[in-house]
Amino acid sequence: MKCVMVIDQNLQLGMIANTAAVLAISIGKEVEGIVGEDIIDRDGILHRGITNANIPILRGDAEIIRALRTRLSQNGHGELYYVDFCDVAQKCKDYADYTALLAATPADELNYLGIAICGPDKQVNSLTGSLGLLR
Repeated sequence: MKCVMVIDQNLQLGMIANTAAVLAISIGKEVEGIVGEDIIDRDGILHRGITNANIPILRGDAEIIRALRTRLSQNGHGELYYVDFCDVAQKCKDYADYTALLAATPADELNYLGIAICGPDKQVNSLTGSLGLLR
């Protein structure tokens, strides 16, 4: 299994970090086995499980992210899990506001900040293999 995030490289650093955090939480909730077991260190101190998968953060822009999301949603996602994060979500103070605003916003008016894609290596690579790392 492979997971990647594609985040708009034109965002400010804080927005990049926030987008990655939101996508990571969503992946952790839905992708079974991505979070490892809790570990006890030599001194008996508990360390909660963290991701046991590398998750490269790739650079994109709003157009690339929209194209990926469109491709995933139109072709059926099969074995791929994906989650997007858009400006509507970023602007809202709570989930109720997000739900209401998203329901009232036409799809073509959404500005995508990032997308996470998880699934078989070959399928993820076919979608994102040409994108470089966000540095």
